Amino acid sequence: MRQFLDRTREAGVRLIESDGLRLAKMCGSHGHQGVVARVDPLAQVKSLDELLEQLEASGGEPPLLLVLDGVTDPHNLGACLRVADGAGAHAVIAPKDHAAGINATVAKVASGAAETVPYFMVTNLARTLGELKERNIWCIGTADDAPKTIYDVKLTGPVALVLGAEGEGMRQLTRKTCDELVSIPMRGAVESLNVSVASGVCLYEAMRQRT
Repeated sequence: MRQFLDRTREAGVRLIESDGLRLAKMCGSHGHQGVVARVDPLAQVKSLDELLEQLEASGGEPPLLLVLDGVTDPHNLGACLRVADGAGAHAVIAPKDHAAGINATVAKVASGAAETVPYFMVTNLARTLGELKERNIWCIGTADDAPKTIYDVKLTGPVALVLGAEGEGMRQLTRKTCDELVSIPMRGAVESLNVSVASGVCLYEAMRQRT
């Protein structure tokens, strides 16, 4: 807390001492950990098309996207956003009717990534994947029965990594729309990884290859 107070003073932020009850009223819960801040939202791109056009115009690194099909748990979504930020993914995409939206739980678990990583909820995920393919973005889905592993594919070009919810995996149409399917090698007794952990494995392999 002392370090935090020093940083706020350096930034010229006005500090107001308050009791816990007042802070709980301001943020809507008692999970404030002793600090509440009033901030302006960071400017973010408004659409996936706008983001992809910006990336194309900048001539920088090729797009790296994380697509989540059926991830409805806000804790999982928050963790996926956090790992997407850490690995340098440009956006996270999910279907409107089959996914968690951004809420207070997601924002807290994401530890800031909900404000830095664009999260696009699309009406039709299969159609969106088709549009990504038209932009020459290779759509790679994860499936336990895929013959190749994530380490066998080239991830240095424009890539969208598609992951489904634990247990059910991707929906059939999403799976069919992917250009390629890969698996994550499992050598222990468990059959699958948590979706946020799987996202981390895939995204960081892409980052490793690009680095």
